[in-house]
Amino acid sequence: HLRAAGFPERNIILLTGENATRTGMQKYLEEWLPRNVGADSTVFFYYSGHGAPDTRTGDAYLVPWDGDPQFLQSTAYSLKQVYASLSALKAREIVVALDACFSGAGGRSVIAKGLRPLVTKFDEDIALDRRMVVFAAASGDEVTGMDEEHGHGLFTYYFLKGLNEQIPKGHTTAAELYGYLKPKVQDAARRQNREQTPIMRGASQF
Repeated sequence: HLRAAGFPERNIILLTGENATRTGMQKYLEEWLPRNVGADSTVFFYYSGHGAPDTRTGDAYLVPWDGDPQFLQSTAYSLKQVYASLSALKAREIVVALDACFSGAGGRSVIAKGLRPLVTKFDEDIALDRRMVVFAAASGDEVTGMDEEHGHGLFTYYFLKGLNEQIPKGHTTAAELYGYLKPKVQDAARRQNREQTPIMRGASQF
């Protein structure tokens, strides 16, 4: 999908399975990207996997392949740090897509054994750089779901479908993409007898 959108192969970093570790994510976000991103660059950061809330602070974390929900600070990657690393880049625009949930209530969200799920505001208290737009699969108190037929999360399936339908001939706004994405995911989730509402924060155009 990135190649189809015009991203050169040499600029695409894919981390899956045992390569999608905290160290793997950190070295590319904090060392590789700053050396390879210029002032006219567009950066696209996509994460599909588990999220978790810190039950003491409410902070949201990405839980990589080697992450442990009982030791989030030392084994997971906080959203605050992800956003800070991306904001430090010289890029013209930054697009973040997160197919994860952070409620601790199931789905793609995990929590340390013995702790109660936490309804979190997700990332609402994190200030975003003016060049950044964030799409997330669900609000803070919801869980994400799968589209088993297509082998993606509901969010990812309709996010990619929206990109393919809306920008084959040029530029589109984030608001237009969100306007397509939100009702599609909501409808598909209700057919699974639950609620899932994607959210968007930040810039209105990319």
